[in-house]
Amino acid sequence: MSYTALYRKFRPDIFEDVKGQDHIVTTLRNQIKADRIGHAYLFTGTRGTGKTTIAKLFARSVNCEHPIDGSPCGQCRSCQTIASGASVNVIEIDAASNNGVDNIREIIDEVSYSPVEGRFKVYIIDEVHMLSIGAFNALLKTLEEPPSYVIFILATTEVHKIPVTILSRCQRYDFKRITIETIADRLRELMDKEQVHVEEKALRYIAKTADGSMRDALSLLDQCIAFHFGEELTYDKVLDVLGAVDTEVFARLLEMVLARDITGCISLLEEVVMQGRELTQFVADITWYLRNLLLVRTSGSDIEDVIDVSSDNLARLRAEAERMDAEEIMRQIRIFSELSSQIKYATQKRILIEMTLIKLCRPAMETTNDAVVARVKDLEEKMEKSIVQAVPAAVHATETAEAAAPGPELPRAIPDDIKQIVGNWHSIVAETSQPLKTHLKNARLSLGGDNRLLIVVEDGVAYDYLSGEENHKHVEDMISGFLQKEVSVQVRNLDPGRHFEESYVDLSKVINMDIEIEEE
Repeated sequence: MSYTALYRKFRPDIFEDVKGQDHIVTTLRNQIKADRIGHAYLFTGTRGTGKTTIAKLFARSVNCEHPIDGSPCGQCRSCQTIASGASVNVIEIDAASNNGVDNIREIIDEVSYSPVEGRFKVYIIDEVHMLSIGAFNALLKTLEEPPSYVIFILATTEVHKIPVTILSRCQRYDFKRITIETIADRLRELMDKEQVHVEEKALRYIAKTADGSMRDALSLLDQCIAFHFGEELTYDKVLDVLGAVDTEVFARLLEMVLARDITGCISLLEEVVMQGRELTQFVADITWYLRNLLLVRTSGSDIEDVIDVSSDNLARLRAEAERMDAEEIMRQIRIFSELSSQIKYATQKRILIEMTLIKLCRPAMETTNDAVVARVKDLEEKMEKSIVQAVPAAVHATETAEAAAPGPELPRAIPDDIKQIVGNWHSIVAETSQPLKTHLKNARLSLGGDNRLLIVVEDGVAYDYLSGEENHKHVEDMISGFLQKEVSVQVRNLDPGRHFEESYVDLSKVINMDIEIEEE
């Protein structure tokens, strides 16, 4: 006998074996017990949640000679015939390949014949959203008033594509995504039957990866068992088969991002690639990891049931969350979510991830609000560090050291144009608009070695703004307009931890400037 896949081998034979859809199972069983069976049902929900399975169970139950609490007995002739797929009363149709008007007309012609055995003829139309508009219209009348012995069960993953006229004629049942806990318990139960040793942590990872689909979980588990046949299936082995990455790698990566270590990030990605990990899964997993980190950062102590991680990983998440702001975590989630939608169709996935890591380490490359917040935070941290380092240096400085590091020398002659600009600087700045006015007011003026006017700023936000091509040209044009001649201006950023006077000549102290009048 040929091998049967796990999801087919363990397809539920009774309603009690269906997991995660209690609200639907209870309703259908009550209908069967009370003999209040409808004529048309619509099953909708994501793939692998049990739509077709419940449809087949329902077809068996309504035709069962001796139903047990609304479930098929499995012993009568009708149950066995339907289970073997030999029954002429249960017709399964794939709407993806039978989506035309002619196919629906065949169904309409067949409906007129009563069932050969049993009470009902059950038509299960899978992927019903694939029917053409003409086919839907052809089905309307029969779906509204079928013979008393006919039941239609329509199944779809895209209910929004179903015409309203069809929806109004059906009892609609929405299938939920199955929880990680429910899937893991079901996998454990089946592995005990199969006498296969699987680590609990491995089962939970497979359950999480399945994304609410029991069929996907069984398929993934089947794949992992086949790869390590005859061995105990551990968490690490599952990661190897599925091309996934351990959460420890994510923790290391975030450490490097916080340290703005681009080289370290690229090296770690190299390790991931050389291990043969699937990069699309890598992006999805780190996004999920950041989600858990955000929940820990913003929620209270009762978060264990929501994020579904072990106590060790939860402790690690709490430690990492203390070092990061919620805004920074949300920024990273946004960036990785954008990457997730791009990487599915990319040919150079590694390059995309590398670009993303560089973007995370260099917030200055972005212009979004959360990126600006990250840049400001970086500047604050640098300023704090420079202050901490500067205070001891000032206390312990000696005259010898001061003599060894003289400040910049004043040039022998300052051009008249520069003198005129510096003397009227406040008046020039007053003619500008925000935010340019604020950045220029806080700037310091100096002279370059080529007698070029230097605008020196102390923070990266102002430097990025003034260095932009459009803003830089605007400043030069404004000054040139004042002098009525072309002027070259250079914007510089003061090195962290250094004072302006240590590196530049303060022109305001050697040239009389106009008086600044604060606006009311």
